Amino acid sequence: MLIAIKGAGDLATGIACRLHRCGFQIVCTDIEKPTTVRCTVAFSRVVYDGTAAVTGVTARLAKDAEDARRIIGEGEIPILIDPEYKEAKKLEPAVLVDAIIAKKNIGTRITDAPLVVGIGPGFTSGVDCHFCVESNRGHDMGRTLYEGSPEPDTATPGNVGGFSGERIIRATADGIWHPAVKITDVVEKGQLVAYAGEEPVYANMGGIVRGMLPEGTPVTKGLKSGDIDARCKLENCFTPSDKANAIAGGILEGVLYYTKLLEGK
Repeated sequence: MLIAIKGAGDLATGIACRLHRCGFQIVCTDIEKPTTVRCTVAFSRVVYDGTAAVTGVTARLAKDAEDARRIIGEGEIPILIDPEYKEAKKLEPAVLVDAIIAKKNIGTRITDAPLVVGIGPGFTSGVDCHFCVESNRGHDMGRTLYEGSPEPDTATPGNVGGFSGERIIRATADGIWHPAVKITDVVEKGQLVAYAGEEPVYANMGGIVRGMLPEGTPVTKGLKSGDIDARCKLENCFTPSDKANAIAGGILEGVLYYTKLLEGK
């Protein structure tokens, strides 16, 4: 079964890796210039590097649908620069997962594939997708919703290691991003971590740098450009998050549930 995933950021990548290990064929789409912060665990970096590996799963940039078929045949995950979902749709996937995490639906329809899955706010089961998966941290994170919608966007970053908004590194001005530290560096509160154009950016808390935009990325003031993890575990910089794994589990449940329903007809 082929599953198409809109998005190749860290959450989409964690989903792709888990479903790939479950035996599904996977294709991901992304935009021309991704701004993924946790780039060490995101297939979106293949847009710049051509290939990427996360927890032993390899992804490769595909030129078009035909090239994507070849990459799938080689046991890898193709990444298409395909924000309008035109090339990936030619592959006729059995399942489409919208993992863009835009906090709203920006174009996915329930008719886009035999089974359509919406992740997080902006989707309603039975309206623009067949089922949703909760993305908000808490008791219901990863829950498969066959009716209704996930919780609305709280506009507050989830709590990780006891910290919420403080852990996010944001651009202080419009301009080009110039990191002063790298992913895996341990920083202290108030330390210089980057420049947005000529404006300095300082850490709001201490911890390990888990995410950082690459050098030369265009940013706008307030854009999420980095991430600090107070838990200071080096392995957290190279493995998908608990949220990605939980959401993948919710998708897996829904896909198997619908497959069972169809087999019973």
